[in-house]
Amino acid sequence: ALCKAIPEISGSCLTTLSGLAAMAFMHFQIGLDMSMVLIKAIILSILSVFTLMPGLLYSFSSKIDSTHHRNFVPNITGLTNVVIRLRHVTPIIFVVCLIASFLISQNCPYVYSYEHLTTYTKNDSQIAEEKIKDTFTASNILALLIPSGDYEKEQQLAEELEAMPEVDTVTSLATTEAEEKDGETLRLGDKMTPRELAEFADIDIELVDLLYTAYAVDQEEYGHIVGGIDHYGVPLIDMFEFIYDEIQDGAVSLDAEQQKDLDDLYDELTDGKDQLNSGKYSRLVMDLNVSQESEETFAFLDKARQTAQNYYGDDVLLVGNATSNFDLSATFGEDNTLISILSIVFVMIVLLLTFQSAGVPFILILVIQGSVWMNFTYPTLHGTPIFFMSYLVVSSIQMGANIDYAIVITNRYMELRQKMPKIEAMKQSLNLAFPTIFTSGSILAAAGTAIGFLSSDGAISGIGICLGRGTLLSILLVMGILPQLLLLGDFIIDKTSFKKPERKEKKENEEKKENVPIGKETVEGA
Repeated sequence: ALCKAIPEISGSCLTTLSGLAAMAFMHFQIGLDMSMVLIKAIILSILSVFTLMPGLLYSFSSKIDSTHHRNFVPNITGLTNVVIRLRHVTPIIFVVCLIASFLISQNCPYVYSYEHLTTYTKNDSQIAEEKIKDTFTASNILALLIPSGDYEKEQQLAEELEAMPEVDTVTSLATTEAEEKDGETLRLGDKMTPRELAEFADIDIELVDLLYTAYAVDQEEYGHIVGGIDHYGVPLIDMFEFIYDEIQDGAVSLDAEQQKDLDDLYDELTDGKDQLNSGKYSRLVMDLNVSQESEETFAFLDKARQTAQNYYGDDVLLVGNATSNFDLSATFGEDNTLISILSIVFVMIVLLLTFQSAGVPFILILVIQGSVWMNFTYPTLHGTPIFFMSYLVVSSIQMGANIDYAIVITNRYMELRQKMPKIEAMKQSLNLAFPTIFTSGSILAAAGTAIGFLSSDGAISGIGICLGRGTLLSILLVMGILPQLLLLGDFIIDKTSFKKPERKEKKENEEKKENVPIGKETVEGA
Protein backbone atom coordinates (compact mmCIF):
# COMPACT_ATOMS: atom_id res chain seq x y z
CA ALA A 1 0.00 0.00 0.00
CA LEU A 2 2.83 2.39 0.83
CA CYS A 3 4.70 1.64 -2.41
CA LYS A 4 1.60 2.50 -4.42
CA ALA A 5 0.39 5.40 -2.28
CA ILE A 6 3.59 7.36 -1.78
CA PRO A 7 4.11 8.36 -5.46
CA GLU A 8 0.42 9.23 -5.95
CA ILE A 9 0.04 11.14 -2.68
CA SER A 10 3.35 12.92 -3.20
CA GLY A 11 2.26 14.09 -6.65
CA SER A 12 -1.04 15.38 -5.30
CA CYS A 13 0.77 16.97 -2.37
CA LEU A 14 3.14 18.82 -4.68
CA THR A 15 0.25 20.40 -6.58
CA THR A 16 -1.24 21.64 -3.30
CA LEU A 17 2.11 23.01 -2.15
CA SER A 18 2.59 24.69 -5.51
CA GLY A 19 -0.71 26.50 -5.28
CA LEU A 20 0.02 27.71 -1.75
CA ALA A 21 3.61 28.70 -2.58
CA ALA A 22 2.27 31.26 -5.04
CA MET A 23 0.86 33.32 -2.15
CA ALA A 24 4.40 33.96 -0.92
CA PHE A 25 4.94 36.36 -3.83
CA MET A 26 2.35 38.88 -2.60
CA HIS A 27 3.45 42.45 -1.93
CA PHE A 28 2.32 42.17 1.69
CA GLN A 29 4.00 40.03 4.35
CA ILE A 30 0.72 38.31 5.23
CA GLY A 31 0.89 36.36 1.96
CA LEU A 32 4.29 34.88 2.83
CA ASP A 33 3.18 34.16 6.40
CA MET A 34 0.04 32.29 5.31
CA SER A 35 1.94 30.42 2.64
CA MET A 36 4.60 29.21 5.08
CA VAL A 37 2.06 28.17 7.73
CA LEU A 38 -0.08 26.19 5.28
CA ILE A 39 2.91 24.57 3.59
CA LYS A 40 4.32 23.46 6.96
CA ALA A 41 0.92 22.04 7.90
CA ILE A 42 0.76 19.95 4.70
CA ILE A 43 4.34 18.70 5.08
CA LEU A 44 3.67 17.64 8.67
CA SER A 45 0.43 15.96 7.56
CA ILE A 46 2.07 13.96 4.81
CA LEU A 47 4.90 12.90 7.13
CA SER A 48 2.33 11.67 9.63
CA VAL A 49 0.47 9.76 6.92
CA PHE A 50 3.63 8.05 5.66
CA THR A 51 5.16 7.24 9.05
CA LEU A 52 2.55 7.11 11.81
CA MET A 53 -0.58 6.00 9.97
CA PRO A 54 0.80 2.67 8.57
CA GLY A 55 1.77 1.58 12.07
CA LEU A 56 -1.65 2.50 13.46
CA LEU A 57 -3.46 0.67 10.66
CA TYR A 58 -1.32 -2.43 11.21
CA SER A 59 -1.69 -2.32 15.01
CA PHE A 60 -5.46 -1.89 14.90
CA SER A 61 -6.14 -4.12 11.87
CA SER A 62 -8.21 -6.57 13.93
CA LYS A 63 -10.42 -3.78 15.24
CA ILE A 64 -10.80 -2.40 11.74
CA ASP A 65 -11.90 -5.82 10.47
CA SER A 66 -14.39 -6.32 13.31
CA THR A 67 -16.04 -2.93 12.73
CA HIS A 68 -16.67 -3.28 9.00
CA HIS A 69 -20.09 -2.21 7.74
CA ARG A 70 -21.76 -2.14 4.37
CA ASN A 71 -20.66 0.40 1.79
CA PHE A 72 -22.72 3.60 1.98
CA VAL A 73 -21.16 5.17 -1.14
CA PRO A 74 -23.60 4.59 -4.01
CA ASN A 75 -22.72 2.90 -7.26
CA ILE A 76 -22.60 5.46 -10.08
CA THR A 77 -22.74 3.18 -13.10
CA GLY A 78 -25.89 4.88 -14.36
CA LEU A 79 -24.39 8.34 -13.90
CA THR A 80 -21.22 7.19 -15.61
CA ASN A 81 -23.18 6.12 -18.68
CA VAL A 82 -24.96 9.48 -18.81
CA VAL A 83 -21.67 11.40 -18.56
CA ILE A 84 -20.13 9.42 -21.40
CA ARG A 85 -23.22 9.67 -23.63
CA LEU A 86 -23.25 13.48 -23.27
CA ARG A 87 -19.56 13.93 -24.05
CA HIS A 88 -20.31 15.75 -27.32
CA VAL A 89 -22.82 18.16 -25.73
CA THR A 90 -21.82 19.26 -22.23
CA PRO A 91 -18.24 20.32 -23.14
CA ILE A 92 -19.75 22.99 -25.39
CA ILE A 93 -21.94 24.19 -22.54
CA PHE A 94 -18.90 24.11 -20.26
CA VAL A 95 -16.88 26.33 -22.60
CA VAL A 96 -19.70 28.87 -22.74
CA CYS A 97 -20.03 28.83 -18.95
CA LEU A 98 -16.26 29.07 -18.62
CA ILE A 99 -16.09 32.26 -20.70
CA ALA A 100 -19.12 33.78 -18.96
CA SER A 101 -17.81 32.96 -15.48
CA PHE A 102 -14.42 34.43 -16.30
CA LEU A 103 -15.97 37.72 -17.40
CA ILE A 104 -18.39 37.88 -14.45
CA SER A 105 -15.79 36.95 -11.81
CA GLN A 106 -13.60 39.86 -12.91
CA ASN A 107 -16.22 42.16 -11.34
CA CYS A 108 -16.28 40.37 -8.00
CA PRO A 109 -17.00 42.95 -5.23
CA TYR A 110 -13.74 42.72 -3.31
CA VAL A 111 -13.34 44.71 -0.09
CA TYR A 112 -10.17 45.51 1.84
CA SER A 113 -11.56 46.09 5.34
CA TYR A 114 -14.15 44.48 7.60
CA GLU A 115 -16.49 47.47 7.32
CA HIS A 116 -18.83 45.93 4.73
CA LEU A 117 -18.44 42.24 5.68
CA THR A 118 -21.29 40.34 7.29
CA THR A 119 -21.23 36.94 9.01
CA TYR A 120 -23.88 34.41 9.94
CA THR A 121 -22.57 34.31 13.51
CA LYS A 122 -21.90 37.56 15.40
CA ASN A 123 -19.90 38.08 18.59
CA ASP A 124 -20.68 40.66 21.27
CA SER A 125 -18.28 43.19 19.79
CA GLN A 126 -19.90 43.01 16.35
CA ILE A 127 -23.39 43.39 17.84
CA ALA A 128 -22.24 46.46 19.79
CA GLU A 129 -20.58 47.99 16.72
CA GLU A 130 -23.72 47.52 14.64
CA LYS A 131 -25.80 49.27 17.31
CA ILE A 132 -23.32 52.15 17.41
CA LYS A 133 -23.42 52.49 13.61
CA ASP A 134 -27.22 52.42 13.58
CA THR A 135 -27.45 55.00 16.37
CA PHE A 136 -24.54 57.25 15.43
CA THR A 137 -22.23 57.22 12.42
CA ALA A 138 -19.18 55.15 11.65
CA SER A 139 -15.90 56.88 12.42
CA ASN A 140 -13.19 57.37 9.83
CA ILE A 141 -10.06 59.03 11.16
CA LEU A 142 -7.06 60.07 9.07
CA ALA A 143 -3.75 61.48 10.27
CA LEU A 144 -1.65 63.79 8.11
CA LEU A 145 2.02 64.18 9.04
CA ILE A 146 3.74 67.40 7.92
CA PRO A 147 7.07 69.08 8.78
CA SER A 148 6.70 71.10 11.98
CA GLY A 149 7.85 74.61 12.77
CA ASP A 150 5.66 76.83 10.58
CA TYR A 151 2.41 77.28 12.50
CA GLU A 152 0.99 79.81 10.04
CA LYS A 153 1.33 77.39 7.13
CA GLU A 154 -0.12 74.62 9.29
CA GLN A 155 -3.16 76.78 10.08
CA GLN A 156 -3.73 77.54 6.40
CA LEU A 157 -3.55 73.85 5.49
CA ALA A 158 -5.93 72.87 8.31
CA GLU A 159 -8.45 75.52 7.24
CA GLU A 160 -8.29 74.38 3.60
CA LEU A 161 -8.79 70.74 4.58
CA GLU A 162 -11.68 71.54 6.91
CA ALA A 163 -13.43 73.38 4.09
CA MET A 164 -13.65 70.15 2.07
CA PRO A 165 -17.11 68.49 2.13
CA GLU A 166 -15.67 65.08 3.14
CA VAL A 167 -14.13 66.51 6.35
CA ASP A 168 -16.07 67.20 9.55
CA THR A 169 -13.26 68.45 11.75
CA VAL A 170 -9.49 68.94 11.67
CA THR A 171 -7.46 68.87 14.88
CA SER A 172 -3.95 70.33 14.87
CA LEU A 173 -1.63 72.00 17.35
CA ALA A 174 -1.61 75.31 15.48
CA THR A 175 -5.41 75.57 15.34
CA THR A 176 -6.12 74.43 18.91
CA GLU A 177 -8.03 77.12 20.77
CA ALA A 178 -6.19 78.57 23.77
CA GLU A 179 -8.82 81.02 25.01
CA GLU A 180 -11.86 82.98 23.90
CA LYS A 181 -12.30 86.55 25.07
CA ASP A 182 -14.76 89.22 23.95
CA GLY A 183 -15.86 87.02 21.03
CA GLU A 184 -12.28 86.62 19.81
CA THR A 185 -10.64 83.19 19.75
CA LEU A 186 -6.93 82.85 20.33
CA ARG A 187 -5.25 79.79 18.84
CA LEU A 188 -1.92 78.32 19.88
CA GLY A 189 -0.34 78.94 16.50
CA ASP A 190 -1.45 82.57 16.20
CA LYS A 191 1.35 85.13 16.06
CA MET A 192 0.93 87.95 18.56
CA THR A 193 2.80 91.23 19.00
CA PRO A 194 3.71 92.43 22.51
CA ARG A 195 0.75 94.81 22.67
CA GLU A 196 -1.74 92.17 21.43
CA LEU A 197 -0.52 89.70 24.03
CA ALA A 198 -0.59 92.31 26.79
CA GLU A 199 -4.17 93.32 25.97
CA PHE A 200 -5.41 89.76 25.54
CA ALA A 201 -3.75 88.39 28.70
CA ASP A 202 -4.12 91.64 30.68
CA ILE A 203 -0.39 91.86 31.41
CA ASP A 204 1.68 95.04 31.86
CA ILE A 205 3.09 96.08 28.45
CA GLU A 206 6.56 96.86 29.84
CA LEU A 207 6.88 93.34 31.19
CA VAL A 208 5.73 91.86 27.88
CA ASP A 209 8.24 94.01 25.96
CA LEU A 210 11.01 92.69 28.16
CA LEU A 211 9.90 89.11 27.57
CA TYR A 212 9.78 89.62 23.79
CA THR A 213 13.24 91.18 23.86
CA ALA A 214 14.59 88.23 25.78
CA TYR A 215 12.90 85.83 23.34
CA ALA A 216 14.50 87.63 20.36
CA VAL A 217 17.94 87.33 22.02
CA ASP A 218 17.31 83.64 22.71
CA GLN A 219 16.36 83.03 19.06
CA GLU A 220 19.24 85.26 17.86
CA GLU A 221 16.79 87.48 15.98
CA TYR A 222 18.52 90.75 16.87
CA GLY A 223 17.00 92.66 13.94
CA HIS A 224 13.67 92.87 15.77
CA ILE A 225 15.41 94.49 18.75
CA VAL A 226 17.13 97.10 16.58
CA GLY A 227 14.06 97.79 14.44
CA GLY A 228 11.66 97.85 17.36
CA ILE A 229 10.02 95.07 19.28
CA ASP A 230 6.50 96.45 18.89
CA HIS A 231 5.82 94.66 15.56
CA TYR A 232 7.56 91.39 16.50
CA GLY A 233 5.03 88.54 16.08
CA VAL A 234 5.65 85.29 17.96
CA PRO A 235 3.38 82.19 17.97
CA LEU A 236 1.53 81.98 21.27
CA ILE A 237 2.71 78.44 22.03
CA ASP A 238 6.37 79.36 21.54
CA MET A 239 6.10 82.47 23.71
CA PHE A 240 4.28 80.56 26.44
CA GLU A 241 6.95 77.86 26.56
CA PHE A 242 9.67 80.52 26.66
CA ILE A 243 7.96 82.36 29.52
CA TYR A 244 7.54 79.10 31.44
CA ASP A 245 11.23 78.27 31.03
CA GLU A 246 12.17 81.76 32.23
CA ILE A 247 10.00 81.31 35.29
CA GLN A 248 11.54 77.93 35.99
CA ASP A 249 15.01 79.52 35.72
CA GLY A 250 14.00 82.20 38.25
CA ALA A 251 14.06 85.14 35.84
CA VAL A 252 10.39 85.85 36.61
CA SER A 253 8.68 85.20 39.93
CA LEU A 254 4.99 84.41 40.52
CA ASP A 255 2.92 83.88 43.61
CA ALA A 256 1.79 80.35 44.58
CA GLU A 257 -1.65 80.56 42.96
CA GLN A 258 -0.31 81.97 39.70
CA GLN A 259 2.41 79.32 39.65
CA LYS A 260 -0.17 76.54 40.15
CA ASP A 261 -2.36 77.85 37.31
CA LEU A 262 0.68 78.13 35.08
CA ASP A 263 1.81 74.59 35.89
CA ASP A 264 -1.64 73.16 35.14
CA LEU A 265 -1.80 75.00 31.83
CA TYR A 266 1.69 73.87 30.91
CA ASP A 267 0.82 70.22 31.67
CA GLU A 268 -2.22 70.41 29.38
CA LEU A 269 -0.20 72.07 26.65
CA THR A 270 2.60 69.51 26.94
CA ASP A 271 0.11 66.62 26.77
CA GLY A 272 -1.49 68.06 23.63
CA LYS A 273 1.85 68.80 22.04
CA ASP A 274 3.07 65.25 22.65
CA GLN A 275 0.08 63.98 20.66
CA LEU A 276 0.28 66.46 17.80
CA ASN A 277 3.96 67.40 17.50
CA SER A 278 7.09 65.26 17.59
CA GLY A 279 9.59 68.05 17.05
CA LYS A 280 10.22 67.02 13.44
CA TYR A 281 6.64 66.41 12.37
CA SER A 282 3.24 67.83 13.25
CA ARG A 283 0.09 65.75 13.00
CA LEU A 284 -3.26 66.90 11.68
CA VAL A 285 -6.11 64.58 12.64
CA MET A 286 -9.10 64.60 10.29
CA ASP A 287 -12.54 63.21 11.14
CA LEU A 288 -14.21 62.25 7.84
CA ASN A 289 -17.89 61.81 7.05
CA VAL A 290 -17.25 59.16 4.36
CA SER A 291 -16.73 55.42 4.80
CA GLN A 292 -13.32 53.84 5.17
CA GLU A 293 -13.61 52.19 1.78
CA SER A 294 -15.32 53.71 -1.25
CA GLU A 295 -14.46 55.41 -4.51
CA GLU A 296 -15.33 58.75 -2.91
CA THR A 297 -12.95 58.06 -0.01
CA PHE A 298 -10.09 57.00 -2.30
CA ALA A 299 -10.58 60.11 -4.42
CA PHE A 300 -10.45 62.27 -1.28
CA LEU A 301 -7.12 60.69 -0.27
CA ASP A 302 -5.53 61.89 -3.49
CA LYS A 303 -7.06 65.33 -3.02
CA ALA A 304 -5.90 65.64 0.60
CA ARG A 305 -2.39 64.45 -0.21
CA GLN A 306 -2.12 66.87 -3.13
CA THR A 307 -3.35 69.74 -0.95
CA ALA A 308 -0.68 69.02 1.66
CA GLN A 309 2.01 68.70 -1.01
CA ASN A 310 1.11 72.17 -2.27
CA TYR A 311 2.40 73.48 1.09
CA TYR A 312 5.18 71.04 1.95
CA GLY A 313 6.17 69.22 -1.23
CA ASP A 314 6.60 65.45 -1.03
CA ASP A 315 7.53 65.46 2.67
CA VAL A 316 4.01 64.53 3.82
CA LEU A 317 2.49 61.25 5.05
CA LEU A 318 -1.19 60.29 5.08
CA VAL A 319 -2.05 57.52 7.55
CA GLY A 320 -5.26 55.70 8.48
CA ASN A 321 -7.50 52.73 7.76
CA ALA A 322 -8.67 54.35 4.54
CA THR A 323 -5.10 54.71 3.24
CA SER A 324 -4.37 51.06 4.13
CA ASN A 325 -7.46 49.99 2.19
CA PHE A 326 -6.39 52.14 -0.74
CA ASP A 327 -2.89 50.60 -0.76
CA LEU A 328 -4.37 47.10 -0.65
CA SER A 329 -6.73 47.87 -3.52
CA ALA A 330 -3.88 49.34 -5.56
CA THR A 331 -1.76 46.19 -5.27
CA PHE A 332 -4.51 43.54 -5.23
CA GLY A 333 -4.92 43.44 -9.00
CA GLU A 334 -1.22 42.79 -9.50
CA ASP A 335 -1.10 40.26 -6.65
CA ASN A 336 -4.16 38.45 -7.98
CA THR A 337 -2.72 38.16 -11.47
CA LEU A 338 0.69 37.10 -10.17
CA ILE A 339 -0.71 34.44 -7.81
CA SER A 340 -3.04 33.05 -10.50
CA ILE A 341 -0.24 32.77 -13.05
CA LEU A 342 2.25 31.29 -10.59
CA SER A 343 -0.31 28.79 -9.28
CA ILE A 344 -1.05 27.59 -12.80
CA VAL A 345 2.63 27.45 -13.77
CA PHE A 346 3.70 25.57 -10.62
CA VAL A 347 0.84 23.10 -10.87
CA MET A 348 1.44 22.70 -14.60
CA ILE A 349 5.06 21.73 -13.99
CA VAL A 350 4.09 19.12 -11.39
CA LEU A 351 1.40 17.65 -13.65
CA LEU A 352 3.76 17.66 -16.60
CA LEU A 353 6.28 15.58 -14.68
CA THR A 354 3.59 13.33 -13.21
CA PHE A 355 1.74 12.39 -16.42
CA GLN A 356 4.61 12.96 -18.90
CA SER A 357 2.20 14.55 -21.34
CA ALA A 358 1.65 18.20 -22.26
CA GLY A 359 -2.05 17.69 -23.00
CA VAL A 360 -3.11 16.30 -19.61
CA PRO A 361 -2.04 19.32 -17.49
CA PHE A 362 -3.88 21.68 -19.83
CA ILE A 363 -7.15 19.73 -19.51
CA LEU A 364 -6.91 19.38 -15.74
CA ILE A 365 -6.09 23.05 -15.12
CA LEU A 366 -8.85 24.14 -17.48
CA VAL A 367 -11.40 22.26 -15.38
CA ILE A 368 -10.16 23.43 -11.96
CA GLN A 369 -9.58 27.04 -13.02
CA GLY A 370 -13.09 26.97 -14.45
CA SER A 371 -14.42 25.93 -11.04
CA VAL A 372 -12.53 28.85 -9.46
CA TRP A 373 -14.10 31.37 -11.85
CA MET A 374 -17.55 29.85 -11.42
CA ASN A 375 -17.11 29.93 -7.65
CA PHE A 376 -16.60 33.70 -7.64
CA THR A 377 -19.43 34.49 -10.00
CA TYR A 378 -21.80 33.99 -7.06
CA PRO A 379 -20.55 36.98 -5.00
CA THR A 380 -20.69 39.09 -8.16
CA LEU A 381 -24.26 38.15 -9.11
CA HIS A 382 -25.47 38.16 -5.49
CA GLY A 383 -23.71 41.42 -4.64
CA THR A 384 -21.99 39.91 -1.59
CA PRO A 385 -18.70 41.64 -0.67
CA ILE A 386 -15.75 39.31 -0.19
CA PHE A 387 -12.51 40.08 1.62
CA PHE A 388 -9.63 40.23 -0.85
CA MET A 389 -7.46 37.81 1.16
CA SER A 390 -10.33 35.32 1.21
CA TYR A 391 -10.27 35.29 -2.58
CA LEU A 392 -6.49 34.80 -2.76
CA VAL A 393 -6.51 32.00 -0.18
CA VAL A 394 -9.49 30.16 -1.66
CA SER A 395 -8.26 30.38 -5.24
CA SER A 396 -4.84 29.04 -4.19
CA ILE A 397 -6.30 26.18 -2.14
CA GLN A 398 -8.89 25.35 -4.77
CA MET A 399 -6.27 25.19 -7.49
CA GLY A 400 -3.76 23.27 -5.37
CA ALA A 401 -6.05 20.91 -3.42
CA ASN A 402 -9.09 20.29 -5.61
CA ILE A 403 -6.97 19.39 -8.60
CA ASP A 404 -6.12 16.24 -6.64
CA TYR A 405 -9.59 14.94 -7.51
CA ALA A 406 -8.80 15.38 -11.18
CA ILE A 407 -5.47 13.64 -10.71
CA VAL A 408 -7.19 10.60 -9.16
CA ILE A 409 -9.49 10.09 -12.17
CA THR A 410 -6.75 10.81 -14.69
CA ASN A 411 -4.35 8.38 -13.03
CA ARG A 412 -6.93 5.60 -13.12
CA TYR A 413 -7.81 6.37 -16.71
CA MET A 414 -4.18 6.45 -17.90
CA GLU A 415 -3.50 3.07 -16.27
CA LEU A 416 -6.65 1.36 -17.52
CA ARG A 417 -6.29 2.91 -20.99
CA GLN A 418 -3.28 0.67 -21.54
CA LYS A 419 -5.44 -2.44 -21.08
CA MET A 420 -8.85 -1.65 -22.58
CA PRO A 421 -10.72 0.69 -24.93
CA LYS A 422 -11.05 4.27 -23.76
CA ILE A 423 -14.82 4.15 -23.08
CA GLU A 424 -14.51 1.10 -20.86
CA ALA A 425 -11.42 2.57 -19.17
CA MET A 426 -13.25 5.78 -18.34
CA LYS A 427 -16.28 3.97 -16.92
CA GLN A 428 -14.13 1.93 -14.60
CA SER A 429 -12.03 4.98 -13.68
CA LEU A 430 -15.10 6.93 -12.57
CA ASN A 431 -16.46 4.05 -10.52
CA LEU A 432 -13.11 3.41 -8.86
CA ALA A 433 -12.33 7.08 -8.17
CA PHE A 434 -15.75 8.17 -6.96
CA PRO A 435 -15.44 6.83 -3.35
CA THR A 436 -12.12 8.64 -2.90
CA ILE A 437 -13.34 11.90 -4.41
CA PHE A 438 -16.67 11.75 -2.59
CA THR A 439 -14.99 11.13 0.78
CA SER A 440 -12.25 13.74 0.45
CA GLY A 441 -14.46 16.34 -1.22
CA SER A 442 -17.34 16.03 1.22
CA ILE A 443 -14.96 16.46 4.17
CA LEU A 444 -13.41 19.63 2.72
CA ALA A 445 -16.77 21.05 1.66
CA ALA A 446 -18.37 20.29 5.02
CA ALA A 447 -15.44 21.69 7.00
CA GLY A 448 -15.34 24.89 4.93
CA THR A 449 -19.08 25.44 5.11
CA ALA A 450 -19.12 24.81 8.87
CA ILE A 451 -16.36 27.37 9.41
CA GLY A 452 -18.26 29.82 7.22
CA PHE A 453 -21.41 29.56 9.32
CA LEU A 454 -19.76 29.33 12.75
CA SER A 455 -16.97 31.91 12.53
CA SER A 456 -17.73 35.52 13.49
CA ASP A 457 -14.63 36.80 11.66
CA GLY A 458 -15.63 38.20 8.28
CA ALA A 459 -12.52 37.10 6.40
CA ILE A 460 -12.45 33.58 7.88
CA SER A 461 -16.18 33.13 7.32
CA GLY A 462 -15.75 34.18 3.69
CA ILE A 463 -12.92 31.68 3.21
CA GLY A 464 -15.06 28.86 4.63
CA ILE A 465 -18.14 29.62 2.52
CA CYS A 466 -16.17 30.08 -0.71
CA LEU A 467 -14.04 26.99 -0.06
CA GLY A 468 -17.10 24.83 0.58
CA ARG A 469 -18.89 26.11 -2.51
CA GLY A 470 -15.73 25.84 -4.64
CA THR A 471 -15.09 22.25 -3.57
CA LEU A 472 -18.59 21.17 -4.57
CA LEU A 473 -18.17 22.87 -7.95
CA SER A 474 -14.80 21.16 -8.41
CA ILE A 475 -16.31 17.73 -7.65
CA LEU A 476 -19.14 18.39 -10.11
CA LEU A 477 -16.79 19.42 -12.91
CA VAL A 478 -14.25 16.66 -12.18
CA MET A 479 -16.93 13.95 -12.22
CA GLY A 480 -18.97 15.41 -15.07
CA ILE A 481 -16.77 17.44 -17.43
CA LEU A 482 -13.24 16.09 -16.97
CA PRO A 483 -14.07 12.53 -18.18
CA GLN A 484 -15.63 13.95 -21.33
CA LEU A 485 -12.64 16.19 -22.03
CA LEU A 486 -10.23 13.30 -21.48
CA LEU A 487 -12.17 11.14 -23.92
CA LEU A 488 -12.42 13.87 -26.54
CA GLY A 489 -8.77 14.82 -26.05
CA ASP A 490 -7.45 11.27 -25.97
CA PHE A 491 -5.62 11.71 -29.26
CA ILE A 492 -4.09 14.99 -28.02
CA ILE A 493 -2.79 13.20 -24.93
CA ASP A 494 -1.18 10.58 -27.19
CA LYS A 495 0.37 13.16 -29.49
CA THR A 496 1.81 15.24 -26.62
CA SER A 497 3.03 12.29 -24.57
CA PHE A 498 6.77 12.11 -23.83
CA LYS A 499 6.72 8.38 -24.45
CA LYS A 500 4.54 6.31 -26.72
CA PRO A 501 2.04 4.30 -24.63
CA GLU A 502 1.80 0.60 -25.40
CA ARG A 503 -1.93 0.06 -25.56
CA LYS A 504 -3.52 -3.31 -26.13
CA GLU A 505 -6.49 -2.17 -28.17
CA LYS A 506 -9.38 -4.55 -28.20
CA LYS A 507 -10.98 -5.17 -31.53
CA GLU A 508 -14.54 -4.96 -30.23
CA ASN A 509 -16.73 -2.30 -31.68
CA GLU A 510 -16.44 0.57 -29.19
CA GLU A 511 -19.46 2.30 -30.65
CA LYS A 512 -21.53 -0.70 -29.74
CA LYS A 513 -20.34 -0.50 -26.16
CA GLU A 514 -21.11 3.21 -26.03
CA ASN A 515 -24.75 2.60 -27.01
CA VAL A 516 -25.58 0.04 -24.33
CA PRO A 517 -28.76 1.21 -22.50
CA ILE A 518 -28.23 2.91 -19.16
CA GLY A 519 -28.53 0.53 -16.24
CA LYS A 520 -27.94 -2.68 -18.24
CA GLU A 521 -24.16 -2.61 -18.29
CA THR A 522 -21.96 -3.90 -15.53
CA VAL A 523 -18.53 -2.43 -14.94
CA GLU A 524 -15.74 -4.84 -14.23
CA GLY A 525 -14.01 -4.12 -10.94
CA ALA A 526 -16.46 -1.39 -9.88
